[in-house]
Amino acid sequence: MWLIRSAEVARQVLRARDATTQAGFTAESLTGRMKDTPILFMDGEPHRQQRAKVARYFAPKTVATRYHAFMEARADALIASMADQPTSRLDRVTLRYSVEVASQVIGLTNSDMDKMAGRLEKFFDQPPFDLTRPGVGRSRFQAIRAAIAGNLPMLAFYLADVRPAIVARRKDPQEDVITHLLGEGYADSGILIECVTYGAAGMVTTREFISMATLHFLRTPPLRDRYLTAGEPERLAILGEILRLEPVVGHLFRRAQADLTVTDGDQTHTIPQGALIDLGTRQTNADERIVGAEPERICPGRDLPKGWSEEVMSFGDGPHKCPGNALALRESDVFLTRLLGHDLELVTEPHLEWDELIAGYALRGFEIAVR
Repeated sequence: MWLIRSAEVARQVLRARDATTQAGFTAESLTGRMKDTPILFMDGEPHRQQRAKVARYFAPKTVATRYHAFMEARADALIASMADQPTSRLDRVTLRYSVEVASQVIGLTNSDMDKMAGRLEKFFDQPPFDLTRPGVGRSRFQAIRAAIAGNLPMLAFYLADVRPAIVARRKDPQEDVITHLLGEGYADSGILIECVTYGAAGMVTTREFISMATLHFLRTPPLRDRYLTAGEPERLAILGEILRLEPVVGHLFRRAQADLTVTDGDQTHTIPQGALIDLGTRQTNADERIVGAEPERICPGRDLPKGWSEEVMSFGDGPHKCPGNALALRESDVFLTRLLGHDLELVTEPHLEWDELIAGYALRGFEIAVR
């Protein structure tokens, strides 16, 4: 396994056309076992074609015109309900909010949102695994547990959430991902896998980031004040800087399909065909050659080289760069501007957990009071 901690090398790996394939999210243990390959596991020309078709649902203009008012309304309603309670679990509220927003884009709008959030949360409670070992390093017992932990919530998710949405869109097509997949001829099983994929990308990760950003703002009042008085471009840049320091997905994994030559400064390396490549997002985001001095501090307004955005590699890069990056930042901004405008009290510090499936952090037990 090759460990990449250089931002420039990581970008070369992710942008190398058809030289690598998806190896994260247990992709290699699942590829070939599904009739319809989910977009997260696709590579090459099929992936490029499918990405081009779904891009319109996540475009910044689409987010601003189609979803912004919905995000504002739901953020206002959820925060008002928090203000009616003595204390609230922020991680539960952010899950509900991110599920509702992502459901609008995906088309999962024909079931109970609270219950769907719970079903998705159960699906991501997976035992640990090691991509470098056969069978992802799981014992027989762990493999059985993983199958149960994944398949039972997935069945419930299909019956209660996905199937009703499919039935509704066969009768009345909408401008959403499920309608698109039906038009592409996807079977129900393929649509289910895509919904789980977008559930991970659009619900779980955004939930964690909003909680993490809130924690930073509560711990750093001057940063909170700057955020609340800034215009939208500066607010998004501040969120991008927090995300750079606190990337939700901590590792991206690729498999070299040919010898891949990369350059790091004045050194050249050849990653051999078949090698597993671990791109450490947190470390690449702290590469001083890209982000400058004190890379492990929040410092909005960094003078980045041309072609680099504030979040650096937090959304990935190349063909597999997260298509929902604009949606994630804007929905976070909508919620946070409303939440931070209230008088907040941090009642219980969140405890840090590790989410095996996305190789990233999870904040739980985050209790605040909203006045």
